Amino acid sequence: MEQLLLLFHAILEKDKPVEAIRENQETTDNTQASDIIALVDILMQTGIPIDKLKTGINKFINVLGKTIKSYPDAKCKKNSLLDVFMVNNAILSEKLKAVKPLFRQLNENPDDSQLKNEIADHLAAIALFENYYAIKENILFPLIEKFWSDYRCLHMMWSFHDDIRSNLKKSLEMIQSETFDLMQFNKLIGDLYFNMYAIVLREEKLLFPWVAETIPEENLSSILPECIEMGFPYFQPKIDAAMNASNNIVPEGTVNLETGALSADQIILLFNHLPVDITFVDENNKVRYFSTPPKRIFPRSKAIIGRDVHNCHPPESVHVVEQIVESFRNGEKNVASFWINMKGDKILIQYFALRDKDGNYKGVIEVSQEIGSIQSLQGEQRLLDWAQ
Repeated sequence: MEQLLLLFHAILEKDKPVEAIRENQETTDNTQASDIIALVDILMQTGIPIDKLKTGINKFINVLGKTIKSYPDAKCKKNSLLDVFMVNNAILSEKLKAVKPLFRQLNENPDDSQLKNEIADHLAAIALFENYYAIKENILFPLIEKFWSDYRCLHMMWSFHDDIRSNLKKSLEMIQSETFDLMQFNKLIGDLYFNMYAIVLREEKLLFPWVAETIPEENLSSILPECIEMGFPYFQPKIDAAMNASNNIVPEGTVNLETGALSADQIILLFNHLPVDITFVDENNKVRYFSTPPKRIFPRSKAIIGRDVHNCHPPESVHVVEQIVESFRNGEKNVASFWINMKGDKILIQYFALRDKDGNYKGVIEVSQEIGSIQSLQGEQRLLDWAQ
């Protein structure tokens, strides 16, 4: 590992890189996928700026290109999780290859609007692959983190995903723009192709084989239904009912919420820390629950539990409540919104119909929140702009 680190820094800092590569030829020839994964994990903790680190990684992977391409693919069964990922990769590669001749034609005829429209359609089809990256980031990566201590290469890969998303968006906007810049478009497409092909290679020669070797198949199979639910871009296998059922096992003392399992205490904490007031009325018009956030807008007491909702409102407004509930019950509406001024703030009051999977009416929730501070927001405050 020490030799790999020295070689990487020689490449990154352009410190006699050719000489360093030649001196470490035996090391690079014998480097394994797990070594590269461990190396990137170490580098991600060094504080090197991410853009500089990504540039260095690209150069380093290129130096090891012949060795990496000789690695075997992941061993997996047909329609298993990793197989589905790789089938989608293969289809992506076909789509990238199919549009290449059009780029050459565009360079010869940059004002051809029909050609631009055709390219835009191809890019839109390629952009569907963004969902593949979302599946990795939200479902596969969390599983890997449970099994690997050196998982930070995933953060690096995520950053490359974001570069791809950005270049796809810019490419689509540019090809459809009236002020088309061919030189800039060519650069965007070049970066896009490089990164998309690079991620495929790093998945199929580094990530997936090591995942197959270190994570039990039953754990990989357990997340496949959720991946399918999120939606692979091109190839979608059918969900095995038995596999889906095995995914519903929940720890003792918790409630299965379909997207997680929480204890009663956790559920109470969750509802009481939402920045809204919530009141739930069932399909029989009985109040069944209300949240107790630190600053409730409208007071509630436990005495209303089981009370008919019609008795919870003054005569002047009860008829409106009845109309809302009836419109929800008969399916005419699903939402009713109102806003009022109260104690120097603007209050948004909303009613939402609750329906089961078959569309049957199961009650209504009232959600109230102060929105004055929300209305005053201007510009943007991005996550990366947050100051402690």
